[in-house]
Amino acid sequence: METTLHRQLKERYAAEEERREVTVDGFRIDAVVDDRLVEVQSASLSAIRDKIRDLVQRHDVLVVKPLAARKLLVKYKRRGGKVASRRYSPKSESVYDLFLELVHFVPLFPHPRLTLQVLLTEQEEHRVPRRRRRWNGPDFRVQDRALLDVVEEFEFRTAADLCELLPPGLPAEFTTADVARQTKIPRWLAQKMAYCLRKTGAAEVVGKQGNSIVYALSQRRADAA
Repeated sequence: METTLHRQLKERYAAEEERREVTVDGFRIDAVVDDRLVEVQSASLSAIRDKIRDLVQRHDVLVVKPLAARKLLVKYKRRGGKVASRRYSPKSESVYDLFLELVHFVPLFPHPRLTLQVLLTEQEEHRVPRRRRRWNGPDFRVQDRALLDVVEEFEFRTAADLCELLPPGLPAEFTTADVARQTKIPRWLAQKMAYCLRKTGAAEVVGKQGNSIVYALSQRRADAA
């Protein structure tokens, strides 16, 4: 079932209804704008990887990935019932969370006909109670998500665009510990970022520092040669 968030984002890119939910090459496309196909993907990017791989052979494609920089949680007493509580989630996503998905998408990105757009959003999430099926499962079900605001936009077309997310004070040769410390993200997420930079050709392994892999940006190495 389509969420309100997904519908709102489609309308954000294509105001005209006839430009939304269009069939192209046998695929259902969220929107078509100026001959560019727009796919809004709140779920994993890996779920649409094969679809996008096929489409970019003949079309320019924009993949829109919304992330929740801030989320208002609205809890209902029951489905269709009154609101029990409203509170903001302590969890917050940043543009670096893109790399959680990109590790499964780098076989396709970068591609000359593909653009990735990350939207940092403020969202409202509606939750209704449900009986736990497992002892550690959630006691709620997400009924809907809605867009409240778009806080910031990032666009990626090339591997060099990904490098723009590296902190400016990073040394020429660096480890994921350096990236994590300067960006204030977890080390494991910095490792995913380094993996993506290496797989896209933006960075390369140049050595080791103890148990840590040392990286350098490929362009810096070329300039220094």
